[in-house]
Parts: sequence; structure tokens; C-alpha cells
Amino acid sequence: MTFFKEAIKSLKTSGSLIPSSKFLVKRILKNVDFKNAELIIEYGAGNGIITHEILKKIKPSATLVCFEINEVFYKELKTINHPQLVVLDASAEQIEAEIKKLNFSEICFVVSSLPLAILPKELSKTIIEKSFKLLKTGGKFIQFQYSTKSLKLLKSIFIKKIVVDFEPLNIPPAFLYICEK
Repeated sequence: MTFFKEAIKSLKTSGSLIPSSKFLVKRILKNVDFKNAELIIEYGAGNGIITHEILKKIKPSATLVCFEINEVFYKELKTINHPQLVVLDASAEQIEAEIKKLNFSEICFVVSSLPLAILPKELSKTIIEKSFKLLKTGGKFIQFQYSTKSLKLLKSIFIKKIVVDFEPLNIPPAFLYICEK
């Protein structure tokens, strides 16, 4: 219910009225190589549906950094007591400065729930470009959306490899973009 209330208040930044289904979460995370991931970034972590599942799978030496600008969701994420979790009340466009503060120089995986289709185009482009720059070779930017509107933007940055997937068992059904550097 908290998710629904917050989504109504801030639909332009949440992008959905209900959390992701377990089917979508499973489809997203099958694209993460948890054995080799040292740093995983989650953009738009919301109430932590994906966050909790990542924390169940990461190796003991890995770190998960969640970016969440919604104050209610940020506070909810901060209640997750896990030593490998860092929750930031920061925009994804601040990725470079934030990971530098944490003594990281590259990212293994980005899991993004950002509503790229409704964010200002320049903001979406900046976030994706900065993420690409920081991804290690072979790293992946995994984005889900409810339309194909952002595919052109992703293809302009991840020019080598993008796999498009679809999860019908989500409300609404979701497209998944697996973009590899």
C-alpha cells in the first residue's frame, strides 16, 4: 500500500503504481553474474522488491548500492539491515561522484527501474552515458520499461550488444533491455 500511495504522489519518478512482480524480478536477475559481481548498482530501488532478491544472491565480498530519490522509499530502504547494502538519497546522474566516495572505479552491473520514457530525455541520456562509462568491459546495464520508447536511446549508447526480453507476468507487462559493454 505504501508503494501505491507513493507512486500516486510521484508517478513521474516512480513510473508504476505497483511493485514489480516476482516473475519480472527473476527475469531481471538471471542476467546478473553474481559469482563475479563486486559492485552492483540499483537505480530507482523503490520499496526494495529487487533489492532484497539481490541481497540474497550476492557474494560476501560484493556491494550493492541503491539510488532512490523518493524520501519515503529511501527511508524504507534504510531499514534493510544488511552489511553489503549502501542506500543513497541521490539521483542516478550522480553515479560517478557517489561510487568514487565509496572507493570504487567501475561497476559490474546496473539494475535500473528508472522510468526512462517519462524522464526528461537529457537526464535519461546522461544517466545511461555515465553508467556506460563506468561499466567494466563485459558489464551489463539491465533496464526494464513498459514500452519500447527508450530502446533507441539505449542503442545509441550500447551500440554493440542489446538483448530485448519481455515479461508478460507483470502489471503492466514489461520489456527488459540487457545492454552489455
